[in-house]
Amino acid sequence: MANELTLIKDAGAVPAIIERSGGNARFAYDEFFKATINNEHTRRAYTRIVGRLLSWCETNGLELRQITPGIAGDYISHLEGSATTKNQALAALRHFFDAMVTRHVVPLNSFASVRGVKYSATEGKTAELGIEQARKLFRSIDISTAMGLRDRAVLGVLAYTGARVGAVAKLRLSDYRNTGEQRSLRFREKGGKDREIPVRHDLEGWINEYIASAGIGEESKASPLFRAGDKTKALTKEDYGAHSMRQMMKRRLSDAGLPELFSPHSFRVTVVTDLLNQNVPLEDVQYLAGHSSPTTTRIYDRRKKRVTRNIVERISI
Repeated sequence: MANELTLIKDAGAVPAIIERSGGNARFAYDEFFKATINNEHTRRAYTRIVGRLLSWCETNGLELRQITPGIAGDYISHLEGSATTKNQALAALRHFFDAMVTRHVVPLNSFASVRGVKYSATEGKTAELGIEQARKLFRSIDISTAMGLRDRAVLGVLAYTGARVGAVAKLRLSDYRNTGEQRSLRFREKGGKDREIPVRHDLEGWINEYIASAGIGEESKASPLFRAGDKTKALTKEDYGAHSMRQMMKRRLSDAGLPELFSPHSFRVTVVTDLLNQNVPLEDVQYLAGHSSPTTTRIYDRRKKRVTRNIVERISI
């Protein structure tokens, strides 16, 4: 993997195969990675995928203009990984070669005619955190410190809003809003979408306790809501990133004696399943989860799995 990424090591590095393809290729490459893609996660994924292809081309003595639809199809079919991994790679390479066609680097997009891998998901793979397990996790947190209050508030936001951990990490103080009748959190989700979710009373208390303990209530509203900690376990002015939140949850799960297979995304599964089990309308749950399609929301619904388990437990062998 390291060798694959050396071709696109940083924003200023232009791979040799791009340099050999001329000025239009350099322009298209720069435009694609620095102007076209807004989402940082997408940019990282596409950088990895394109870098892998360019490395493969160098190894096999191929220039961009020499990649035919047949070569493109063989390349995708021989990629390691799941169907979703291969389809993500295909989408990235289609976009990349679209940019190359637009800037007249190659005559046609060879990946445009490659068929994706058929894949149907009726249920997601993320482990569901049970209600009692979630309660045990919250009870186990030592809230005598600002860091403990912060972690309880972060996990509380995940549990009581169903938000993605990336959106939680982006929260600013200004996003914790007083609407007059209640508090709400404004999340910046994937695709540039903004959603505002009401804050239930106990979560409001947890966030207020954290803000008071951290002493950040009077700071600039543009500053991060959740702060990273230093080696002395004191909170800093730096953002508490999504990766750090994931690591924190693993530590808290271990402290609570719970399986470490759970992740922040597990709360989304719990939220969707629990609300649908209470007959909350699908469209309301869909909005809370920030899904563009109800089909996606159903993938998070684990009620069917529970029914199946109950049935097999009754087998009289």
